[in-house]
Amino acid sequence: MSDFVEQINDIHRKVGTRDVEGQEARTVLLRRKYDAAVEDVWDACTDPERVRRWFLPVSGDLKLGGRYQLHGNAGGEILTCEPPRLLKVSWEMGENPGFSEVEVRLTPEGEEETLFELEHVAVVPPEFWDQFGPGAVGVGWDLTVLGLGLHLAGVSIGDPREWETSDEARECMTRSSDAWGEAYAASGAPEDVVASAVRGTTAFYVPPREEGDN
Repeated sequence: MSDFVEQINDIHRKVGTRDVEGQEARTVLLRRKYDAAVEDVWDACTDPERVRRWFLPVSGDLKLGGRYQLHGNAGGEILTCEPPRLLKVSWEMGENPGFSEVEVRLTPEGEEETLFELEHVAVVPPEFWDQFGPGAVGVGWDLTVLGLGLHLAGVSIGDPREWETSDEARECMTRSSDAWGEAYAASGAPEDVVASAVRGTTAFYVPPREEGDN
């Protein structure tokens, strides 16, 4: 299997809860080191031209207090922007998104190494969490973190739409789903609950191929 898939193991994951205005919010935290200066990582995460190369096209009033829109995905407000260390945005999808925020924290470790942390905090409907657990957002964030790593290294996977149906992508998402299951178990979730969530997440991201599919 490719080095890209193996990089799933470079991500540290943590699952938890937090009180948000009297409601229990779920938290997923991803942590990874990049061999790049903090200024370069910050620029890759905030320059629209670079963001579209490893994530999605983004538009809007891209400044503190402004609103952004990731094409075909979430949008929201830029809540905190402290270059080159801290970026926090609301994360809104659908007509009634509820509370959901994403925070990116960058810490320089030497001149050419950066600790990257991404935390997603959201109030999640219980039935949704019961079905998928943290992998529902965790798998997508894993792919995002891996994509950023490729970009910083000057590498591309090519057409993302083609890659998403490849054996490499399916293996990557399966391993990611399993890894989030391990993080969920480490948070204290019962074994049967974890197993059910992993099955649900894997089935969503890696559905069985129909006969005749490559």
